[in-house]
Amino acid sequence: MRYVSTRGTAPVLGFADVLLEGLAVDGGLYLPEAWPALDVADLAGLSYPELATRVMAPFVGGPGGIDLDTFADLVTEAYRTFRVDEVIPVGPLVDDVWLVDLTQGPTWAFKDVALQVVGRLFDHVLAARGDRRTIVGATSGDTGAAAIAGCRGLDSLDVFILHPHGRVSEVQRRLMTTAPDANVHNLAVEGTFDDCQDLVKALFADVEVRARLRLSAVNSINWARLMAQMPYYVWASARIGAHSEGLPLSFAVPTGNFGNVFSGYGAARLGLPLDRLVVASNRNDVLYRFLQSGVMEAHEVDPTMSPSMDIQVSSNFERLLFEIYDRNAAIVSECMAELRGTGRFKVDAEHLARIRARFDGARVDEAATVATIGEVHDRTGRWIDPHTAVGVRAALDRGIGVGPVAALATAAPAKFPELYRRHFGVEIEPPEGSDPELLTRSERVTVVPADYDAVRNVIVAAARPTR
Repeated sequence: MRYVSTRGTAPVLGFADVLLEGLAVDGGLYLPEAWPALDVADLAGLSYPELATRVMAPFVGGPGGIDLDTFADLVTEAYRTFRVDEVIPVGPLVDDVWLVDLTQGPTWAFKDVALQVVGRLFDHVLAARGDRRTIVGATSGDTGAAAIAGCRGLDSLDVFILHPHGRVSEVQRRLMTTAPDANVHNLAVEGTFDDCQDLVKALFADVEVRARLRLSAVNSINWARLMAQMPYYVWASARIGAHSEGLPLSFAVPTGNFGNVFSGYGAARLGLPLDRLVVASNRNDVLYRFLQSGVMEAHEVDPTMSPSMDIQVSSNFERLLFEIYDRNAAIVSECMAELRGTGRFKVDAEHLARIRARFDGARVDEAATVATIGEVHDRTGRWIDPHTAVGVRAALDRGIGVGPVAALATAAPAKFPELYRRHFGVEIEPPEGSDPELLTRSERVTVVPADYDAVRNVIVAAARPTR
């Protein structure tokens, strides 16, 4: 398997190099040169690690890739860190809505599903090459903790995570800042997640810094993240069994940076028969507005109770543009340049129709989010987190009788205990087996302005020399 950039001028790379590079040198995002075909029926009866290995295997092979036996061992080891043997429980929730529980990993969020694999892939490839890298990533709440959990303590990596200062929950923050490992560094940026994301992109665009620190990315700009999320769409489809009964299955995906829902699109490109992908947004509704109008236009970020979705620049949408425009990198580059220059771009009616053929949009406000949490608890006795509630509300609003909808549970409610105290008067207990000292252990974090020079200087001063 070889990979091409959405901007069209970066070198074509194999999997290991795409893993280490993250962002293409032309500023684009990598995608496979061609989508492999997947025989879904051939995956019946497999455990989750076995199924995930089979789904991902075509993407990691080829010259400079990873042999299948080694890859299978890495995937199996990654999912031993999850709290349940099933790895990803799937079951009915209410009406025609099923819940795909992606929260059983070490940091209680769906990002663990990919990053427990990606951290091991980094370590394997770097060890084989006798190399070291500096990881930089931006997080709106969950990616940072999952990246740290996947990479902490590894001599081959230094990890720098940028999060928006004061805009993540205390638990989300502490899952990052209490890691004692010397290779972990947290930067609290005085700005929004979009500011953090722009700073990370600027670091990669700085040729001198990128070469000096040998930068790599664990954000969903890294293809390996999206690759490792595709299997759970296949897993959920098999567990729900909708297609064996001739029923169309859709997925409702709480969405910020568009990486998770694009993984669903990738699963469909492999051959998974699914109906709709519902892009569920909170009041930061840039994607919902785009699906209505064809205009991608960023507004100011409005902080909400679902902070991981408080995003106005959805980086992975570039990958969908590349596919919808039949891989015309020049058009993608024009759109991205227009977005940078004017804050907006427009997709013509024909190509918007192509997007709408697979994607629906939903917008869920704060009141509806709280109401959905309460409704699900009243009907099932189960608490769901606010991000998951956005997806469940979007799924319920599709109506009964149009086929089942799998809503992705993307975080554990214990990451947002203050919400449940305020709205429901209850204390949400951390997942069984969680760190009992999480809320008392000392934190290590550096507060920095949303300024490129300031961030670069902190990282350059703290990073260990690469080999």
